[in-house]
Amino acid sequence: MNHNVIVIGGGPAGLLAAATAASRGARVTLLERMDRPARKLRICGKGRGNIGNTAPLDDFLSHFGKNFRFLRPALSHFFTRETIDLLESLGIAVKEERGGRLFPVSDNAQDLVDAFVRHARDKGVTIRTGCRVRGISRADDGFEVAFGSQTLKADRIILATGGASYPATGSTGDGYGLAKSLGHAIAPIAPALIPLVTAGDTAQRLQGLSLKNVRVELRVDGKKAGEDMGEMLFTHFGLSGPLILTLSKAAVRAVDQGKKTEILIDLKPALDPAKLDARLLRDLGEHGKMHLENLLRGLMPPKLIPVCLEQTRLAGDKPAHQISAEERKRLRLWLKELRFTVSGYRPLREAIITSGGVELSEVNPKSMQSKVCPGLFLAGEVLDMDADTGGFNLQAALSSGYLAGRGASEPS
Repeated sequence: MNHNVIVIGGGPAGLLAAATAASRGARVTLLERMDRPARKLRICGKGRGNIGNTAPLDDFLSHFGKNFRFLRPALSHFFTRETIDLLESLGIAVKEERGGRLFPVSDNAQDLVDAFVRHARDKGVTIRTGCRVRGISRADDGFEVAFGSQTLKADRIILATGGASYPATGSTGDGYGLAKSLGHAIAPIAPALIPLVTAGDTAQRLQGLSLKNVRVELRVDGKKAGEDMGEMLFTHFGLSGPLILTLSKAAVRAVDQGKKTEILIDLKPALDPAKLDARLLRDLGEHGKMHLENLLRGLMPPKLIPVCLEQTRLAGDKPAHQISAEERKRLRLWLKELRFTVSGYRPLREAIITSGGVELSEVNPKSMQSKVCPGLFLAGEVLDMDADTGGFNLQAALSSGYLAGRGASEPS
């Protein structure tokens, strides 16, 4: 029997699910609420299209936190190699960059969108845009999907509506209500991979400054709650960049719980305190007549110097040879622990991805079929799974989409 499948949501998960189901004999209609599919994909990786990551399976899964086991079956069917092979078969050459991130050689995410849409259509998928689904109801012979003034019937449904971030791209959270109406429990929704708002005006004074090869620690109520090394950015409201986004989920949780939340930046992670002190002693000794403000140019970006002098209570016009041991200690501590108090986070609509969603215990990880509503399959961000930045979330969307499409096309 060839199933009649309706896919709700035209992002990467939905497009690949639709193409997979159609390639296996199903009659597939994809409903997308926006005027064109995959609008969120167009902006991923700052518009360059971070499509995946080359990390080995266990390392890859470790980026998903407590829910990592759920994805293993999907990744065993469709992982990095399959993503690259599919894209290359569609004429998209792929390159690997820092941290295993995968991008199209063109550095243009629109090329990915065009390729996935073309792939679905080539497999026979009917794509209908401007179709916001109002409801899904069970019928004796399957499902009825209502959108606008119309209703379509289907044997099986694939729900791939995305999360609740970037609503202008169509990722509005509609899928949570649809899943709930069919009996699913929804884990609380919160922003993940979100910039953080900090107290005071220090970040604002440093706006636009990007730091590379620094270590950032998240501290909650005085205890380490996370740590990573890489790149970050100061903004007019606080902190952003890959490091901050990676730590943001735990930071959001701590802020919501009213806990003291801090970000500590180690500007010299390659030097332990003793080696850094030796470096400072050497520089101060070799450049004794140089004003401290000028000497600091060899230790940090110029934009940081006024902040450093202010927070360490050091005089920029003081000759280096007059710096006392206590003043050198204050400088060393500041270089290893530049502190920011996290006072909040940006709105959910600005989150790269959403935390929370359909409870994974209610979904069969081997097929992506609902355990509470047979014939319903789920894929992508609508599920309660999210990972660090770096291509992990997009690969998870593709992998779960592939498995959902495969499952929805299987005989009853």
